[in-house]
Amino acid sequence: MTKDIETIFKSAARASPDPQLLRPGQALRGFRTEQGLTLAEVSQRTGLTASTLSKIENGKMELTVDKLIRISLALEVNVADIFGSPRGQFTSGEKARRRSITRASEGQAIRSKNGEYRYQAFDLLSKEMTPMVADVEARSIEEFGEFHRHPGEEYVHVLEGRLVFYSDTYAPAYLDAGDSIYFDSDMGHAYVNAGDERCRILSIFSTLDSQVLPLVESRTKP
Repeated sequence: MTKDIETIFKSAARASPDPQLLRPGQALRGFRTEQGLTLAEVSQRTGLTASTLSKIENGKMELTVDKLIRISLALEVNVADIFGSPRGQFTSGEKARRRSITRASEGQAIRSKNGEYRYQAFDLLSKEMTPMVADVEARSIEEFGEFHRHPGEEYVHVLEGRLVFYSDTYAPAYLDAGDSIYFDSDMGHAYVNAGDERCRILSIFSTLDSQVLPLVESRTKP
């Protein structure tokens, strides 16, 4: 991304005087307007309606992981760019010596009807992997709703409880604490809490440039 992150966050911060307190929707609007894109143009790239995008930007609709990734790909920004502050972040030029520590009570959270997703290492820009800890609250595939799908690969490790992993390719897989699954994330997938207790997972996903470009190009074709 060639845009200056400080400038973009200043644009996004108009509704919030402190960039540290930015909501994801405000940051996404900042990236979009800084690139001179209309909601209709981003709609073409993501497959989401302009109305949906407007509601996300204004905090009137939940920002699921699937929507977040589709929008970040269309705007060519990283998830960390959306959540972090421009101050004190590490960029790809310092990649060889980067590190990030996320304490148990930290992480940038997105709340959705399916649970809470807390992004780790959010202070690092241009990561090749995006880790998050999620509490899975959906109790059925019907409650979860539409499958998630995005370019790249994903690793899920069950930290607590019991998870049932649904996909549009395989039979449901039941995973207990300590179990894990690795899969191509362009396959439709969903997470459901299969037990009576809390179900918490660690998810690490990657989205490669070679996979992003065909997606963005296909979304922008007339």
